[in-house]
Amino acid sequence: MLKNENLCTKLKKRKFVVTAEISTPKGVDITKTIEEARKLKGIVDALNITDCPMANMRMSPIAVAHLLQDHLNIEAIFHLTCRDRNLIGLQSELLGAYALGVRNILALTGDEPSRGDTPQAKGVYDVDSVGLLKIISAFNRGYDYNGNKLDSPTEFCAGTTANPNDLRDEALEKLKVKIEAGAEFIQTQPVYDEEILFKFIEKIKNFNVPLLIGILPLKSYKMAVNLNEKVPGIDIPEKVLERLKDGGREEGINIAVEFIKRIRSEVAGIHIMPLGSTNVVLEIISRVDDLVCDFAENNVQMN
Repeated sequence: MLKNENLCTKLKKRKFVVTAEISTPKGVDITKTIEEARKLKGIVDALNITDCPMANMRMSPIAVAHLLQDHLNIEAIFHLTCRDRNLIGLQSELLGAYALGVRNILALTGDEPSRGDTPQAKGVYDVDSVGLLKIISAFNRGYDYNGNKLDSPTEFCAGTTANPNDLRDEALEKLKVKIEAGAEFIQTQPVYDEEILFKFIEKIKNFNVPLLIGILPLKSYKMAVNLNEKVPGIDIPEKVLERLKDGGREEGINIAVEFIKRIRSEVAGIHIMPLGSTNVVLEIISRVDDLVCDFAENNVQMN
């Protein structure tokens, strides 16, 4: 069992939280994943463990979350999609995760199988992310999906996702429904324009749910253009694109660091998506002065 203060407790105490994404291996060797995660011990508050992202088959996020917590004492947030499991399977996975000491969940509907490396697979989708949040909420009250009593209630901390670039009424209403279904924190898709982010924050201020902002460092102008054109929900402003034309990876880091400094006082935390490069997380955090101080203090307390 983890020895440190858990994620939801930190959020409730209004501590600024930093999480980072770790991919699961496409195979059975967990060594590299553990070593990459080890670099972030004492640097991030929790690691997000993806669940076959973009519908590409990889190791179970629950297994990886448990192994990282067990080996490194780093809190994990496992992603759970509705794509690959029916109602029985989803509930079984939740019970198994809880028994393994994994308490934090990011509830996701999941990408269509046709997008991934096993396009002949069939998506299940007995429920969507709202339905999954309702299951988790029922578990926390001591009941399963059909109202049957469990041996004992769980204490999961469940989160949901949002896109700050989408300010349509229907998108905001869906987010409200997810909060009502039991989401205790929001983790956003990448955003690069603080003016848009602040508009989003204003529109959801009555939800009273901690907001972790997605930070996806840009490696090049080409990457930014590709994201703009091919990834739904991402909107990279022209001023950012212009800076990347000559700056490349280093300018992408500069942009991320400046953005974090401008938004920090308005949000509950950040979620860094380094696309497999753990060193990017370290570089970003090392350049946000007050974050370095916070983590140094935490490390002294842990030691």
